[in-house]
Amino acid sequence: MLIGEYTHNLDSKKRVSIPAKFRKELGGKVVITHGLDQCLWIYPIEEWAKVSEKLAGLSLGQADTRGFSRFMLAGAIEVDIDTLGRILIPEFLKSFARLESQIVFAGVHTRVEVWDEFKWKEYKETILGRADKLAEKLGEIGVL
Repeated sequence: MLIGEYTHNLDSKKRVSIPAKFRKELGGKVVITHGLDQCLWIYPIEEWAKVSEKLAGLSLGQADTRGFSRFMLAGAIEVDIDTLGRILIPEFLKSFARLESQIVFAGVHTRVEVWDEFKWKEYKETILGRADKLAEKLGEIGVL
């Protein structure tokens, strides 16, 4: 399970070191794609296969599902993790997530999210301010 939060520096060549705690579970090759809330999502290859199969099963007759599939699949790229544990983030994804020098890796069960540090701090403050209401909604559906 991918959990935890780690801050790393993005170098001038758009490479960043994957947190050591995530490397074993991610394996030697990952898929990076657009995420929601202006972040990137990193999936282990096996997990990406499951996600892409679900996307392939969506109706082509609905504009929303076509659009979301395009967003996720056309924005996805396989990336090798080098011997130093680094990945190269392509410019189009770096630009999408507005990544600067400090980025945050957040483990979210089966994926890792990549955030610009400032954007991550803003997001966490928003969620913390709504935590009680979110907990109530989760309680209503039987999660808590």
